[in-house]
Amino acid sequence: MNENVVVAAEWLADRLDEVRVIDVRDAWEFDGIGHVPGAVNVPFEKFRSEAGDEGMLPGAAAWESLLSAAGVGPDDDIVAYDDTHGVFAARFLVTAELYGHPPDRLHLLDGDYSAWNQEYETTTDVPSPSETDYEVREPDHSPLVDYETVLSAIDDPEVTVVDTREAREFAEGHLPGAVHLDWRDLVDDDTRGLKSEADLEALLSDVGVTPDTRVILYCNTARRISHTYVVLRSLGYEDVGFYEGSLTEWTERGGPIETEESG
Repeated sequence: MNENVVVAAEWLADRLDEVRVIDVRDAWEFDGIGHVPGAVNVPFEKFRSEAGDEGMLPGAAAWESLLSAAGVGPDDDIVAYDDTHGVFAARFLVTAELYGHPPDRLHLLDGDYSAWNQEYETTTDVPSPSETDYEVREPDHSPLVDYETVLSAIDDPEVTVVDTREAREFAEGHLPGAVHLDWRDLVDDDTRGLKSEADLEALLSDVGVTPDTRVILYCNTARRISHTYVVLRSLGYEDVGFYEGSLTEWTERGGPIETEESG
């Protein structure tokens, strides 16, 4: 497992002065409940927009403004966290990657805010980071895949299309040939962090997802696949397609849908 993708609270504690910590919870949680010392609040709704780029990306200008205000430099190490098993924080990190932040500088706090809160000091002090002039860049390699690519993939035996939604949603309608893997199945309910590497590999293998396969991920609005994408990165997967449009775009464009009854 690539330990620098998903990091423990202990890892963060040892590097607190060396990284930029981003808290994506609501402002009232950040201010009222407390946060990791030095963390900057960038609530989820600030980097989600239906009027931005493809899918739910906020748009390059909005992203530059957010990260500049948060004091993030173009090559800073970023650790993001939430209080929902990492799914919103993962979305922040994927957004950063898609806008050109170096992937090896992007880290998800394992076990979300509770992992830090149980072991380390929290604060309600609001930091005042020095504003930067953050600029988006073209990533060296983008995992984004478009509608046409996914349409071709559903008939390609060399590609595994993965639906990360709940079983009920999958049954009601999914991409033809897609396998089901609820993103929450990768999370340990007790620790709120990822399950063991062995358990993760077993779960993935059970649905035909292995490091030597081409994988394409989708959900409804590309939030839940962000978490699965980060998990796969942590396991060393290199050929993962990220369908930003997901089912929202798929249905708008009249893509074929299969149900459990029809499949």
